[in-house]
Amino acid sequence: MSQSYSADEMMTVAAARMLRNGAVCFVGIGLPSTAANLARLTHAPDAVLIYESGPIGAKPSVLPLSIGDGNLAETADTVVSTPEIFRYWLQGGRIDVGFLGAAQLDRYANINTTVVGSYERPKVRLPGAGGAPEISSSAKEVLIVVKQSKRTFVDKVDFVTSVGYLTGGDSRERAGLPGKGPVAVITDLCILRPDPVTRELMVATLHPGVTRDRIVASTGWPVQFSAECEETEAPRETELAVLRDLKARTAAAHGETGDGA
Repeated sequence: MSQSYSADEMMTVAAARMLRNGAVCFVGIGLPSTAANLARLTHAPDAVLIYESGPIGAKPSVLPLSIGDGNLAETADTVVSTPEIFRYWLQGGRIDVGFLGAAQLDRYANINTTVVGSYERPKVRLPGAGGAPEISSSAKEVLIVVKQSKRTFVDKVDFVTSVGYLTGGDSRERAGLPGKGPVAVITDLCILRPDPVTRELMVATLHPGVTRDRIVASTGWPVQFSAECEETEAPRETELAVLRDLKARTAAAHGETGDGA
């Protein structure tokens, strides 16, 4: 059955599908939170969502405006201190998945959320690191959800806020980082995964209706496509219904679009 959906909805649904049921997930605000909560409300009811402010097992009725949103604490199984979240849960190797966004991303999945331009004289000063550097370093694996454009997908990030695969190859392992690193980057155009040897991001699936030429035009490096590159499964009617209901509740509660951004 034909179903109309937006590119943002395709991205969110594709990202949500990556979170398996029962996984302990450290969630970033914005697109990652939308995707993680969609997963919790559909195929992954037993996923444990953790936010850096201390909620463990958060089940927000609407998308949080920030990590300090009271709805997270009110719906959590428990709330602990921020140092405990990082030292015991994250650095202790107890986080299965870190869900992150990005302002800039390069071919090795390094993330910049610090500055555009030079650090000393930036063109734009971005929100900063938050807990993302620790998440990208210590989570067992990382998922990144971000809209794709040449402005975002750059040949080299202006500042490495959160490490992906550094310069590629085994450079992450040589740096001594315990986590596996990014296993997928989900965008509004496609899903990219790191090459198992070079660690350069390659297009694994194209979203329905998206051409290779469009992806090339939206990427700041000569992007490659995997030999098995196929089409991403389109959103199911039930997934769209749950997502739209979640966003509608959020818009009613906060007077925003419902994406938590």
